[in-house]
Amino acid sequence: MAADATDTTGTNTGRRRLTGKVVSNKMEKSATVQVERLVKHPRYHKYMKRHKNYMVHDETNQVNPGDIVVIEESRPISRRKRWVIVENTNA
Repeated sequence: MAADATDTTGTNTGRRRLTGKVVSNKMEKSATVQVERLVKHPRYHKYMKRHKNYMVHDETNQVNPGDIVVIEESRPISRRKRWVIVENTNA
């Protein structure tokens, strides 16, 4: 579940895509997705996990906690939502 950008076959939108895990869907048309990435420590050269939570737009309320989803940047939808769910890999 690394934060590597997924391949956008055929579409060149220039928007970032991230893969993450849904941690909350208690809101209407919204969900919280946690994206993990690996960072190398500058001195000890050990890889550490870092994560960030993103508020994402889910128009159909189709995702559940634990689902792995691909999210993409979009225009600002609300104060904290700037990402939309592109695909649900568990469906």
